[in-house]
Amino acid sequence: METKIWTPDELPAAVRAIKRGSLVAFPTETVYGLGADAFNEKAVGKVYAAKGRPSDNPLIVHVADPEQIDAFAQRNEWADKLIKAFWPGPLTMILPVKPGALSATVTGGLDTVAIRMPDNDLTRSLIREADTPIVGPSANTSGRPSPTIAQHVYHDLHGKISGILDGGSTRIGVESTVIDLSTDVPTVLRPGKITPEQIEVILGTDVEAGQHAVKADEVPKAPGMKYRHYAPDKDVYMVTKDEWTQAVIWAQSQLDPVGIMLTNDLIAEHQLSEMDFVWSLGPDADSAAAKLFAGLRHFDAQPNINTILVAKMPETSANAAYNNRLNKAAGGQDVSELLED
Repeated sequence: METKIWTPDELPAAVRAIKRGSLVAFPTETVYGLGADAFNEKAVGKVYAAKGRPSDNPLIVHVADPEQIDAFAQRNEWADKLIKAFWPGPLTMILPVKPGALSATVTGGLDTVAIRMPDNDLTRSLIREADTPIVGPSANTSGRPSPTIAQHVYHDLHGKISGILDGGSTRIGVESTVIDLSTDVPTVLRPGKITPEQIEVILGTDVEAGQHAVKADEVPKAPGMKYRHYAPDKDVYMVTKDEWTQAVIWAQSQLDPVGIMLTNDLIAEHQLSEMDFVWSLGPDADSAAAKLFAGLRHFDAQPNINTILVAKMPETSANAAYNNRLNKAAGGQDVSELLED
């Protein structure tokens, strides 16, 4: 199969592909998604096959307008408040699914479904013109760093999908906040750009923020809860601000080059601006989130690099999404493990 990269002007080709049951990667404000008609079980099955995704990992359904939800899920008062405040935007809501409305291939066999409305005009046009909600996990090989440009998608999935709708670089760079609204207490299952505190203000009630450990025989309610995610093939280690002096000394002592990813202030502080194998995460936590996956992919593609050191941000609610993705990419490994050797 030849995978095409379509410009925004070629949207009709992407629409036709969705309608005939093919797979189309699409841009959002967070990362690129891999789209298929949510009501076409065979097409949805192709998503799992293309990604190599475990079948018990439910998919997020993307809509162009809130009214599309009513065809397959049950809205509640909390959902209506959050839709008004944050949609379109990087917030995914888990709601009860209407009986028989979606296949178990979409929901993972659960009685709930994850839904969001992306803040991307091109993708909302794709959904509207295809006249169907579309599933949209990240458009990468399962477990790999999420794609933030069309070329990342092509690298992972060329020959496996019909095409990629190229919308340029994504703005936020980490996946949406996922909140479960199907329980007695609203619960954030995956951190993202929108924080629990922001949600609490809108809902006027406490929001639980924390992920429980998903058992081997348990179906996760949201992506990113059970399986290894966001990881390159190379070893990744997290580095806090006060560890960078020793980390740089360690990196410079190695025979093979070490990839280093850190913010501009740390690059200047440790005089790394003229060094090879340094990836700038930009000036702050927001830019770091937008550049994280691209940096991991950059170093993963270099055969002479086996280790990547990445700046960890202070533990704040605003930094939770970045630190969550980095922790998963690193498999929990901290640079202290290297410095102790």
